[in-house]
Amino acid sequence: MINKQQKHILLIDDDEELADLLTQYLNSENIDVTSCFDGASGLASAFDNKYDLILLDVMMPILNGFDVLKALGGNHKTPILMLTGRGDDNDKILGLELGADDYLAKPFKHRELLARINAIFRRIDIVKKQHTDENKHTSHNDKLHVNGVNVNKATREIFCSKQLLPLTGTEYQILAYMIEHHSKVISKAELSEQVLQRKISAFDRTIDVHVGNVRRKLLAINPIDKFKTVRNAGYVFLEGEHNNDN
Repeated sequence: MINKQQKHILLIDDDEELADLLTQYLNSENIDVTSCFDGASGLASAFDNKYDLILLDVMMPILNGFDVLKALGGNHKTPILMLTGRGDDNDKILGLELGADDYLAKPFKHRELLARINAIFRRIDIVKKQHTDENKHTSHNDKLHVNGVNVNKATREIFCSKQLLPLTGTEYQILAYMIEHHSKVISKAELSEQVLQRKISAFDRTIDVHVGNVRRKLLAINPIDKFKTVRNAGYVFLEGEHNNDN
């Protein structure tokens, strides 16, 4: 059982037999499941309802998983776990670039899926606790100002040159963590454990793609790159000049 409070996820997958099996299994783990069997109905449900997580298949009729991600816009706050059937690295990377938080290749074991879901729920619970604590104890630590980028931890918003960055939940956490530890080399392994709540695996490019997304969104507002890639070590958020406008 994940925790005492039941979670509610949206499963968007055209494989009705798989959906039925997953529903039974996840129900036994105190997870409620709403299933949609094509991308269009899944997208409508994602817009109309509040879920703790979306499980999204890639290959579907009407709208495929990539179409759904594009329609969601890349700044959604509900975490999305992509289910990739072809095991194609390009599919995985494209899904992450379009706003998915993580991916899992089919076929997978139910316990493997549950482990990924658990990791995402742990992240959600950590974020909720931090947000509650910050609202109770407001202080100067609630706001960070580094290199023209301003983090408001209480509202979970990040501004660059006074413009609000359109970030997914995972992108927000990565950038906030990098800013909080600015000028230090942060390894991919550390980011994976701190943000994704799981150990990084061999040839796993999830963190690379998320950092690339964040970097691209920052550069779209300010052309000066604030990240440094340290080969075989990780990433550094450069200190630059402080900005206290937000």
